[in-house]
Amino acid sequence: MAVAAVESEVHDVVVDLDEPRRRPVASRLLDAVAALLIFVALVVPNDLTRLRPAAFLTLPAEGLLAGALLLFLPRTLRRIVATVLGAATGVIVLMKLMDMGFLEALGRPFNPMVDWSLLGDGLRFLRGWLGQLGSIGAVVLAVLVVAAMPMVIALAARRLARLIDGHSVLASRAVAVLAVIWVACAVPGVHLVRGVPVAGSATAFLFDRASHLSQDLRDRKAFAAEAADDRFQDIPGSDLLTGLRGKDVVFTFVESYGRSAIEDPAVAPGIDAVLDAGGRKLAAAGFGSRSAFLTSPTAGGGSWLAHSTLLSGLWIDNDQRDRDLVESDRFTLTNAFQRAGWRTVGIMPGNVAPWPEGARFGYQKIYSADDLGYRGPKFSWATMPDQYAYAAFERLEHSKTHSPLMAEVVTVSSHAPWSPIPRQVSWHDVGDGSVFDSMSGKAYPPEAILTRDRDRVRADYQRSIEYSLNTLLSYVQTYGDDDLVMIFLGDHQPSPIVTGQGASRDVPITIVARDRKVLDRVAAWGWHPGLRPAPNAPVWRMDTFRDRFLTAFGTQPAAERVGKH
Repeated sequence: MAVAAVESEVHDVVVDLDEPRRRPVASRLLDAVAALLIFVALVVPNDLTRLRPAAFLTLPAEGLLAGALLLFLPRTLRRIVATVLGAATGVIVLMKLMDMGFLEALGRPFNPMVDWSLLGDGLRFLRGWLGQLGSIGAVVLAVLVVAAMPMVIALAARRLARLIDGHSVLASRAVAVLAVIWVACAVPGVHLVRGVPVAGSATAFLFDRASHLSQDLRDRKAFAAEAADDRFQDIPGSDLLTGLRGKDVVFTFVESYGRSAIEDPAVAPGIDAVLDAGGRKLAAAGFGSRSAFLTSPTAGGGSWLAHSTLLSGLWIDNDQRDRDLVESDRFTLTNAFQRAGWRTVGIMPGNVAPWPEGARFGYQKIYSADDLGYRGPKFSWATMPDQYAYAAFERLEHSKTHSPLMAEVVTVSSHAPWSPIPRQVSWHDVGDGSVFDSMSGKAYPPEAILTRDRDRVRADYQRSIEYSLNTLLSYVQTYGDDDLVMIFLGDHQPSPIVTGQGASRDVPITIVARDRKVLDRVAAWGWHPGLRPAPNAPVWRMDTFRDRFLTAFGTQPAAERVGKH
């Protein structure tokens, strides 16, 4: 019996060694390709910054476990299981690709619970870059990739399962040896290259994601309690915003205006020059200003999360929280102005569809892109230049006789891909926007952001922020008066292609007013004079702004009630 067993094993080894010589070269090449594909699928990182040769110097534990499982299964079941595992690996690769895109654009991984709503914005980006037909082609290609990825890797896994049928002994020994190496390297944490462990895992990021998803589910209950606990909810209008009576208060979000814009040596000099020169002009016209920083709940995109955070006084860092906020009766800054007698409007050129939910935030009138009467060209993603949006605001609302006005103006010219960028014209020449027809060429192609030409992208970003700030400051100089209070801030930092990885989420915020009593109200904030906050200027979380603002500009009794809450 023992002799027969030895002879059988020797026969298996001989067959294993002789098999390659008997199989066609093309078949052996396909086997190698299948093995390489499975390996790459398992070890490829989910972050472009880690996508380097060193990332492939690791042994994925999942590959070894799958190999051991397949070796112990009967032939027919082995192929079925291999196919299922391959398809699952393909899905994991798709998740890694999604993470790469989100980390590169937004500085965070993809969240499958709430991020599907961003697909519409992605499609708008593609339409602005590639045109209608090009964007359709890109979507079709993406659908094909999504469908093909699990299928191709499943076929590769099935081919390896067939290979095991004729090489079971060698496969068993290879798995055993690699498993010993994995364990030997895992215990002491061996790294051939810094940051890349020899004993790796292909699905570790999934466990981290599952933990975050579990937290998200628990977060909904916690958020509901936060939203309901509102110390300003029952304050009467007569006690709200008394320090701003008779003022037109404009909150302007400057798209992608982050702290890096005024501190990164690669882009800051030109932007700082705009702010410093603008500050001198405003001072000569009698305006004062104070500046600081707010920490945004988002980066690289998701502007509406910042808008909701500032207005609600709640930390809105994902779309689920934003949807829950819209469905709640949370008392927003807009609600406060409306209750206190202001007319409340939103100028939102980035909205290409009606937004009836905005009424819950306290807006009496929302102007989307189609409501502003623009007849000029688009500028990549931007539906219209910032100057036209301000001119429409002046024509439709600010110049009219009305009760005091509170407006939120959301600019779009500095939205990625940051080119082409319009030029400022005389305010009297803005008209219906057709004056911008000659400016929509592609001297600075928007595809630069996708080809990762970082120098071009950063130059375009700098120019777009300079344009947006110059236009805003020009509006204040042209149409500002003793009753205008302008509060402008960034919604978020630009994408990591501009800031680099690990940048803060801080954005500048500035309050401008000609009436010194307004600035006296915020003296206790410690904000720095001028339009450009110094590096050591105060930094608040954006969700704290609502309470501080309502307290600073409320009556003393209201402030006392808030302080005792």
